[in-house]
Amino acid sequence: MRAKQMPSSILTRSKSPVILLFAVTILALSFFFFFLFSPSSTTTTTAAVTVPYRHPSVRPETSFVASLEHFLAHKAPKIPASSDDTVGSVIDHDVRRLDERKFVKEMEWLRGDPYYPMSMPVRVYVYEMPSKFTYDLLWLFRNTYRETSNLTSNGSPVHRLIEQHSIDYWLWADLIAPESERLLKNVVRVVKQEEADLFYVPFFTTISFFLLEKQQCKALYREALKWVTDQPAWKRSEGRDHIFPIHHPWSFKSVRRYVKNAIWLLPDMDSTGNWYKPGQVSLEKDLILPYVPNVDLCDAKCLLESESKRTALLFFRGRLKRNAGGKIRAKIGAELTGAKDVVIEEGTAGEGGKAAAQKGMRRSIFCLSPAGDTPSSARLFDAIVSGCIPVIISDELELPFEGILDYRKMAVFISSTDAVQPGWILRYLTSISSTQIREMRRNLAEMAGKLVNIKLHTRRSQRVVKESRSVCTCDCRRSNSTHSNPIN
Repeated sequence: MRAKQMPSSILTRSKSPVILLFAVTILALSFFFFFLFSPSSTTTTTAAVTVPYRHPSVRPETSFVASLEHFLAHKAPKIPASSDDTVGSVIDHDVRRLDERKFVKEMEWLRGDPYYPMSMPVRVYVYEMPSKFTYDLLWLFRNTYRETSNLTSNGSPVHRLIEQHSIDYWLWADLIAPESERLLKNVVRVVKQEEADLFYVPFFTTISFFLLEKQQCKALYREALKWVTDQPAWKRSEGRDHIFPIHHPWSFKSVRRYVKNAIWLLPDMDSTGNWYKPGQVSLEKDLILPYVPNVDLCDAKCLLESESKRTALLFFRGRLKRNAGGKIRAKIGAELTGAKDVVIEEGTAGEGGKAAAQKGMRRSIFCLSPAGDTPSSARLFDAIVSGCIPVIISDELELPFEGILDYRKMAVFISSTDAVQPGWILRYLTSISSTQIREMRRNLAEMAGKLVNIKLHTRRSQRVVKESRSVCTCDCRRSNSTHSNPIN
C-alpha cells in the first residue's frame, strides 16, 4: 500500500534517486570497513576523493555487548525524551513548509558549489523516536542476553542472532554521538530536516521481533509505522529518502508493504522469494550490509602467529540441516565428512560453540560458507575476520557492495552444481597454488585500506519517482510550473 498521496507540488522536489543511493552507499560502506577489518587503516583514497572511514583518535569497540553496556551506562538519557520536533498533528501545510525550506537550502548549495552534491558529506537526519522504539528495546536485550536457553524454532540462540543483525545499533549509536566522538567523518548528522539527504529511522526491528511476545511485537510495529508515516518528511517523499534497518529477514514482516518505497538495510536480496514479497526489495533502492561477526577479529599479530598453525585445508562448523537453498549443506557435509585435512562439525550454541568455531577458522586455510535458510550466512564474515579464505556455495547470494569490492580476490566461489559432484570441491581447492593462497589471505587482511573495482551500485534507472522534476534555476520555481518528468 502506498503512503498517502500528497499534492504534486509537494512531491515534485524529491532528490534524485541516484544521489540518494550514492549517499546511503557511502554511509553504509563506512560501517562495512569498520566491522570487518583491522583498525590500522583510517583513510581510503579513490581518484580525487578521500573517504575518512573513522576518527583516528578513537579506538573502535567491536563487541556488541561491551559497546551496549557502555552506551546504556553513559549515553542513554536518564529520562528519555517523549517527543521531538517532528511529532504532532501533521497537516498538508507542514509538508509544504518543509518542502519550501528544503528547496531554498538546496538552491543555496547549488549556487555556492558547482560540484554539489558530490563535494558535500552525506547529511542524515536521525529521528528522535519515543523510547519504546529505541532505548527500551536496548535495555530489554541487555537485561536478558545471558539467557542462552532462549532459542528459535530451529535451535539458534536469539540473542546471538540479534548480535549478528545489530547493524542498526552500530549505525544509530555513531550517528547520535557527539561530533568529537564520531567514528565516521564522511557522514554528518543534521538537526534541521531541510538540510538532510537521508532520514534514519532508529527502530530496533530485530530485537522487538525476537524478545517481545508475538502480538506485542505486531502492535509495536503498527505504532512505529504510524509514527514514521505521519512525519512531514515521509509524506513529502513517500519515504523514498528514509532508511529502515530491516536486517533480519523475519523482522517488520507484518507491515513491510507500507514502507516498500523506503531504503531497506538488508542481509541479502533473497531472490528465492521465501522472505520478501515481490516488489518489496531491490538492488535499485536497497542496500545489503554484512552480518556482525560472531567471532573475534584476528588482527595483524594474530594472522602472523596463525600462519604456521593453519594445518586444515577446509573447515565448517554449523548446522547441516537447513531449509530452502541451505538444503545443499547436508549433501556437502555427506560428501566431505571424513576426507583428509577436512573438518566438518555440527555446531553448538553458546560461548563453547563460538570458541570452537573461532579456533577452527584460525587453524584452516579455507572456510566453507554455504547458503543457510537464506542465501547469506554470518559464517562468511566470521571467516573474513579470521583470515580464513571463504569458499562460497550459494548461487543466489548478493554480497555487500559487490560493485565496489572484488570478492574474487579474497574468496572462492563454487556453484551448487559443481559442489555436489563427488570429489569436485577438494580437487578444486587443492589445485589452488600456495602463491594464490598467500595473495588471497593478504587481500583479506588489507581490504580495509583498499577499494577494488570501483563501480557504485547506482542502477536505479527503472525506479519510478512520481512527479519528479529537475530543479536547475530559480526561474523554474518562480514560474510556479509543475513540470512532470517521470523516470521510466
